[in-house]
Amino acid sequence: MIQFRTIVVFICSGLLSACVSSGSYDRPVGQQDAQPPRYDNPPPQSVIDVSRDRPNPALEREIAELWRTFPGKTGIAVKRIDGNWEIGHRADEAFPQQSVSKLWVAMAMLDKIDQGRASLSDPIRIGREDLTLFHQPLAAEVQRSGAVTKTVYTLLENALASSDNTANDALLRHAGGPDAVNAFIRRTNLGQIKFGPGERLMQSQIAGLQWNQSLSEGRKFYTARANVPVETRQRALNAYLADPIDGATPASIVNALDKLARGQLLSANSTQLLQSILKRTRSGPNRLKAGVPSGWEFLHKTGTGQVLGAVSTGYNDVGIMTAPDGTRYAVAVMMGDTTAPIPERMRMMQGVTRAIARYHQR
Repeated sequence: MIQFRTIVVFICSGLLSACVSSGSYDRPVGQQDAQPPRYDNPPPQSVIDVSRDRPNPALEREIAELWRTFPGKTGIAVKRIDGNWEIGHRADEAFPQQSVSKLWVAMAMLDKIDQGRASLSDPIRIGREDLTLFHQPLAAEVQRSGAVTKTVYTLLENALASSDNTANDALLRHAGGPDAVNAFIRRTNLGQIKFGPGERLMQSQIAGLQWNQSLSEGRKFYTARANVPVETRQRALNAYLADPIDGATPASIVNALDKLARGQLLSANSTQLLQSILKRTRSGPNRLKAGVPSGWEFLHKTGTGQVLGAVSTGYNDVGIMTAPDGTRYAVAVMMGDTTAPIPERMRMMQGVTRAIARYHQR
């Protein structure tokens, strides 16, 4: 049974600002990548209004009702960027991130670039030995050519906008690995956010499997997982949900998005580059995004975990809504485990963003 509680946190600092490809894919090894855009101006500041100090009580009630009536373990956090309020339900509990964690890989990579230790034009070779599992559009190119070379800029597009797991793992290696990502999280005080060991090790562990590289070929991972005894899979999944190796709290995520929006994590150029990619997100068009009204801007990153029987895990969407008047809200909806069908999950997420827009006070 879900325990109901509402957290309204009053904070004296400020509030918050996920993923489709531009459609540009690199040519085979040796050909030149397109050059990334330059941004010369810092991110625009949001307009201050009288609602910056407290949320609309009607918004609090509607978010609470959406949370209370949804089946499964769910966390919600909403924060006004450049304001002083936050709404949360299970906001301080850790949830599986799944592909939401690609945000921290991208930030660690861009931070390394900001320090002058890497470049957006750095070439990264990806061979068959680097392929991962699940969603990896790059795999088709690699299988055709044996290996491809991509720039950091192109991999950022593919990892965030298309949620390509192989692109993300390639960026992870170039950024310095999981230790470098976790060090970035600690150094920038992002709070209760963990980054796991990368897609291959994490997903095989969740499924009760030992990873070997042959599992990246075709549907071999799915076949191997189907042969794992259900009891073994259930124990592995329960252990993951109890203490997610990639766990993060909704409150920490909206605070991280707040810092990103206000330019506190990366240089002005890297901040705008990252946000511009997240505005082009292809994944999850019917999650949070579908509740954002016309005239508003939205950038986001989704995450989707494994399914066992009737239980779906790690079904997430996090992002930044910007009203026509410039006011920004950070929002995170994280479904740790649920038996709700996909359309019901989508409607719940849409209800959150729709409510934020409805009760926005100009």
